[in-house]
Amino acid sequence: MTAIQIKSPALTLKAGARALRRIREQGLAPADVGILPGAAGGPKALGIQGLDLAIFGEWLLRAPRERSLIGASIGSWRFASACLADPVAGIRRLGELYTAQRFARNASLADVSRSCAQMLDDLLAGQDTSVLSNPWYRLNVVVVKSHGRLAHDSKGSLSLGLGAVIRDNLVGRRHLHRHFERVILHDARMAPPLAALNDFPSRCLHLEVGNLRHALLASGSIPMVMEGVRDIPGVGPGTYRDGGLLDYHLDLPYQPGGVVLYPHFTDKVIPGWFDKGLPWRRGDANRLQDVLLLAPSREYLARLPHNKLPDRKDFKHYLGDDAGRERYWCKAMDESRRMGDEFLELADSGRLGERLQPL
Repeated sequence: MTAIQIKSPALTLKAGARALRRIREQGLAPADVGILPGAAGGPKALGIQGLDLAIFGEWLLRAPRERSLIGASIGSWRFASACLADPVAGIRRLGELYTAQRFARNASLADVSRSCAQMLDDLLAGQDTSVLSNPWYRLNVVVVKSHGRLAHDSKGSLSLGLGAVIRDNLVGRRHLHRHFERVILHDARMAPPLAALNDFPSRCLHLEVGNLRHALLASGSIPMVMEGVRDIPGVGPGTYRDGGLLDYHLDLPYQPGGVVLYPHFTDKVIPGWFDKGLPWRRGDANRLQDVLLLAPSREYLARLPHNKLPDRKDFKHYLGDDAGRERYWCKAMDESRRMGDEFLELADSGRLGERLQPL
């Protein structure tokens, strides 16, 4: 990927305190990066595809090393794609498959789940073993086990359960332990790159060929949109759902020792999905000390159709005009190459530190 002359900044770059000092003093090299988080966000992932292609298709390849990729929801799908034998082809394929999804006006939870399961089958295409034997990347998939009413897929039960979650979350995020248990399924060759998880009941279990697809599907299973995934092999009985419900933007205690490179959809870190409407809920500065966050700039977004990245609301906005939505999403993917090009130019020129803002 060749750097281009950029008239307006495509990227906003923010860094935690330790990463900011380190990069301003030493610059940023691929060998510095050992952890990459991937947030929940649905089709927004298509809007930063160019960043993923630059990072996984070129930049990290310059300094191969063991790296942990930890994702929730679409973040786990992006990283599974990057773990395939050809990461560029995998990342592009994910974009193509997601864009090609079409849903009827009255699509049921089961219909959406079947469509997503088929998309996952088409993405992995029998390469499950490749994901778990990648020479450099160690995949971590974040899911939640649902308790009480949230363990059922009837809309009445889910509505009551989600109402209770919203109420408890307003009182305090800590109360979500009543509704969810965090489960991180990880490559057996390496433990998750995290300090002790004390905020919620949490388990770390091995990813295997026999549960990889279950884990990925569960990690993206949004309540009221998809069915929960039941009884994941090696995890135990129960109903498992989108990891972003607890860990929307992966505000997690990353182990120190290098830069945590975070290609993200937005320039802030929101702890949980239910915190989206709570502006006082933001990521913990201590946990994010080593994070370098790369996000679309306001100037970049202003040039996109609808002045935003793709999102799930587009399915409703373009209902009856799937071809129009597909053109819009393809345009967003094409434009996102500017973000990848800008990142490469800034890192290679040593000017990345000049653009950093505190996270």
